[in-house]
Amino acid sequence: MKPYPLEHLSGYNCPQASDFKSSHLMLPVSKISVTAPARLHMGFLDLSGSLGRQFGSIGIALNEINTCLTLSKADQRQITGPSAQRADRCLTQLCQAMSVSDQVSIHIESAIPEHVGLGSGTQMALAIGSALDAYYGLGLKVRDIASVMDRGLRSGIGIGVFEHGGLVVDGGRGEKTITPPVLVHLEVPADWRFILVFDRGQGLHGDQEIAAFEALPTFPQQEAEHLCYQIMMQALPAVAEGDLQLFGQVISHLQIAVGNHFAPTQGGIYASKEVGKAMAWLTKQGAVGIGQTSWGPTGFCAVENSEIASSLVNQAKAQFSDWVNLDFMAVSANNQKGTSRLVLASD
Repeated sequence: MKPYPLEHLSGYNCPQASDFKSSHLMLPVSKISVTAPARLHMGFLDLSGSLGRQFGSIGIALNEINTCLTLSKADQRQITGPSAQRADRCLTQLCQAMSVSDQVSIHIESAIPEHVGLGSGTQMALAIGSALDAYYGLGLKVRDIASVMDRGLRSGIGIGVFEHGGLVVDGGRGEKTITPPVLVHLEVPADWRFILVFDRGQGLHGDQEIAAFEALPTFPQQEAEHLCYQIMMQALPAVAEGDLQLFGQVISHLQIAVGNHFAPTQGGIYASKEVGKAMAWLTKQGAVGIGQTSWGPTGFCAVENSEIASSLVNQAKAQFSDWVNLDFMAVSANNQKGTSRLVLASD
C-alpha cells in the first residue's frame, strides 16, 4: 500500500475535484480515511422567518472531538467501532442513493457522541458519504451528500464546518434553499479555548426535535433583527480582531434570547439543570460566551487561552465532584476543513 500524494485531498475537496469523476479517472483505491470535526452550534439568528428566510445560525468547528473512519474494500459489508448502528443506517441510505455496492468495510476509530449537541449525525453522514464518493470516483460535492441524507434541514453549521472549518455563519432556509448557504467563514484565534460541560443525558432529536420546533411560538421579528445586527457588527469583527470579550458578550445575548424561546420545550434555558448550574458558576469565574450547543444538554463557554481553560476545568471538576453526571473538557477551535486521505492499491 502507498498513500496517494495529492495535497488537495486535505480538507476533503475531493468530492469537488475532477480527479474523482468516474468519466475521467478511476483510481485503484484500497482505502480512504475521513475525519469530520464536531461543532458548537451557538444559536439561531432568525427563528421568525418574517423576511422569507428562517433559521440562520452561527457555530464553530472543534479540534479534540471528531468522527474518524476508514472505508476499505471488502468481500462483504462490515462496520466496526463506536456508533456502528448509526453508520450502518447511513451506509444503506447513501449506497441506495448513489447506486453503488455496500460491500465495503468501515472501521470507525472515533465518533462524536450522539445527541449531545455536537453535530454527530451530520458529520457521520458526510464522513461516510465522502469516503464512498472518493472510493467509487463519483465526483459528488459535499452538499450533494448532505442533501441526499437530509442534513441541513434547519442549520447549515455542520455542513459548513466540514467544508471550511473555523467559524461559520449560514443563511438559513428560503423558498429555494436545498442546504443553507455559508455566508461567512472566519478563522478563530488560535489561543481561544472553549470549555464543554457534559451531562450524561441526551438532547432532543429525531421526531421529538421536529415536534418541538412545530410547537414553538412565533419569534419576535425585532429580536431577530437585533441579533443579526449584533452578529454582523459586533461578533464577527470581534473574531477577526481577536476580541473574545465582545464576541462572548454577543454569544451570551444570543443564547439567552434563543434559550428563552426554547425554554417551554426543553424546561428552561438549559436542557440540563445541572449544566445550567455549572454554567452559572463558570460565568462567575470569568468565562464568556455562555450557552448550550444545539438542543444540548452540553453547555459551553469561552476563555482567553489554554492555561485559563485548564485551570478552570480542574476547578470545576473539584467544585462539582459530587455531581456524578457532569464532566468538563477544554477544547480548541479547528480552523481546518474535514480531512481525507487515500491509499492506493499496490501496482
